[in-house]
Amino acid sequence: MSAFAKTKSFGFSLIELMIGIVVMIILATLTAPSFKTWIQNSQIRTAAESITNGLQRARAEAVARNTDVAFALGAGTSWAVSVVSDPVPPIDSRSSSEGSQDVTINALAADLATPATTVTFNNLGGVVPAVASLAQVDFTAVGGNQNLRVTIGVGGNARMCDPNVAPGSSPRAC
Repeated sequence: MSAFAKTKSFGFSLIELMIGIVVMIILATLTAPSFKTWIQNSQIRTAAESITNGLQRARAEAVARNTDVAFALGAGTSWAVSVVSDPVPPIDSRSSSEGSQDVTINALAADLATPATTVTFNNLGGVVPAVASLAQVDFTAVGGNQNLRVTIGVGGNARMCDPNVAPGSSPRAC
């Protein structure tokens, strides 16, 4: 056997390893902006679903307890559900730090011009008429590209929809 016989080596050379690392860095650089957008869109959806669930919980509790129950928005995307005649302790609540801290909301009354933070449901699940009763909540986040809206009908039904979809073109439209 010759001293110059080729031996088979296993593994990667340093150059192959460096090329692999450079390719991974390039891919990470290209995907980072879309990952951030995805995170912001997830926070918007989390906030919208949370407020929709809180509204539905308030309506169900009003029917179950046969009394008026209020849903009140707090700072950020936080909310609380409580019996109107005895608000302490609340039936249920949520902090805005639970998955949607970067989301901004715009809560409006039925006239879509007056800010509103509270809606009260009666024992039949309908909305108790009030001057500035919450009727619509819009959700946005810096860096996100998906805006959502929660609407509250006169009958008390809370619905999440997409304001960017043309009306009548999809069930997701507002």
